[in-house]
Amino acid sequence: MTTQPTLFIPHGGGPCFFMDWTMGPADTWDKMGAWLRSLADGLPEKPKGIVVISGHWEEKAYTVASVSKPEMIFDYYGFPPHTYQLSYPAPGSPELAERVRQLIAEAGLPAAISTDRGFDHGVFIPFLLAFPDADIPVVPLSLRTNMDPEEHLAVGRALAALREEGILIVGSGMSYHNMRGYNTPGAAGVSARFDQWLTDAVESPDPADRWRKLAHWEETPEGRPSHPREEHLLPLMVAAGAAAGEKGEKIFSDQVMIATVSAFRFG
Repeated sequence: MTTQPTLFIPHGGGPCFFMDWTMGPADTWDKMGAWLRSLADGLPEKPKGIVVISGHWEEKAYTVASVSKPEMIFDYYGFPPHTYQLSYPAPGSPELAERVRQLIAEAGLPAAISTDRGFDHGVFIPFLLAFPDADIPVVPLSLRTNMDPEEHLAVGRALAALREEGILIVGSGMSYHNMRGYNTPGAAGVSARFDQWLTDAVESPDPADRWRKLAHWEETPEGRPSHPREEHLLPLMVAAGAAAGEKGEKIFSDQVMIATVSAFRFG
């Protein structure tokens, strides 16, 4: 079985790919949407399952959704009525969920199961584009509320064995996520400098150097201005940790609402 890479992808703004965008140019999300539609073409084979870490789910312990038929969680507000009718009918996998929980627990980290967690918009919005057939089992995994970047790297490392079992690990967030910064003149320089730092960290040829830099991301001057709260960056840590000894690379970048937003692949 071919080893799957791991991914950190941007999931856009709410249901942005499925509506007429009025908070800026109409084509604001077109490039990102086209890239998400091509995402599966770059995988070595169709995944047997997907474990996805969304920036929109936090728990006290790393919690895995063990649900056979996940429901949609419409955790966005003020968008057109039809965007609350979107559906992504991919199955869950209680078996894979238990495997994920077990791997995390064996690494000495707190792990739990949820039997009612569905797909939040950090899952179903990008997956409607990237995996439109909805025929791959999808298991969401939460962030932990302590927001410790090194611990989230360690969670990824605990899940690394899944890749050899044909499981794709996806972190879904945004590489720049300052809601007050978008569409402001300052966003361009801050996001571009942080994006360059992040790219240099991800693409470092020394795995230990990459780990160290990502664990201390907020020490770079543009870190906090780019992420006043880090929930949309930490999914990248999980994806990076699951390929800790392998090369990372930037695979997509665009300027959205004046800010630079990128995606990364590991392994």
